[in-house]
Amino acid sequence: MGNHSAVTEFLLVGLSHYPELQLLLFVICLIMYMIILLGNSLLILIIILDSRLHTPMYFFLGNLSFLDICYTSSFIPTMLAMFVTKKQHISFIGCALQMVISLGLGCTECVLLAVMAYDRYVAICNPLRYPIIMNRVLYVHMAAWSWITGYLFALVQTVLTMVLPFCASNVIDHITCEILALLKLVCSDITINVFVMTVAGIVLLLVPLLLIFISYIFILSSILRINSVEGRKKAFSTCSAHLTVVILFYGSALFMYMKPKSKDTKVSDEIVSLFYGAVTPMLNPIIYSLRNKEVKEAVKKVLNRHLHLWKG
Repeated sequence: MGNHSAVTEFLLVGLSHYPELQLLLFVICLIMYMIILLGNSLLILIIILDSRLHTPMYFFLGNLSFLDICYTSSFIPTMLAMFVTKKQHISFIGCALQMVISLGLGCTECVLLAVMAYDRYVAICNPLRYPIIMNRVLYVHMAAWSWITGYLFALVQTVLTMVLPFCASNVIDHITCEILALLKLVCSDITINVFVMTVAGIVLLLVPLLLIFISYIFILSSILRINSVEGRKKAFSTCSAHLTVVILFYGSALFMYMKPKSKDTKVSDEIVSLFYGAVTPMLNPIIYSLRNKEVKEAVKKVLNRHLHLWKG
């Protein structure tokens, strides 16, 4: 292939290296996808139906659940179809769309988690001013700019990648059209791509992670100054779920995109990709439901209401 115009489709062979595990992987991925759709959809529904959850914290949580549904839907259905049909081809346009959607959603989540940390900082460190600071206009704009920023970076990176000449092969040794795997097929200079990815890594991974870290330093300091044990427990419970999600998400993301190239092994990449792409979105609603008293009470309220209607 002389240049990218000759490439009409790509071949995803990441999981074909394990033919004996195809059925098992299909079942596991299908179950995880069903849990993701059900868990996150229910969480969004509960937030909409219960007026007590119409707060900035749950508005951001609803955005996170919607994001997780979209993110996993960008690649898991295609992966499942490939397991069934054994056809691992994806069109050039389909690959580009998959990349920009999944990368954009991943970038958005980085910013959104930092925004959620700021919300918890204001709620715990400035509780009396919280309704004034986190007004509707501010938190809606914060969520909107999380999406805009994430997709701007994703669009730039996708365009810069897809215009390059793929003259070595059209075989992507990965489970999705992941940008790092695709760049391995390029036979021209990728200095600009590496620079943009480095900037994106700093802006969307390291800076939000630093802001989250700083926020939790202030949050922990404020919690320790609370006199009552019950008050400290309540304050910590509102942050523990978010902190757990941050550790899961950023841990896998940093491993994928900020690790030294010398440690770049295909098997570890595929395992982390599945964890980063499916396991974390599956755990998010479970973590927030189990660790959040308000969500559990809202679930009971909605279930009781519908139970009474059904009996009536």
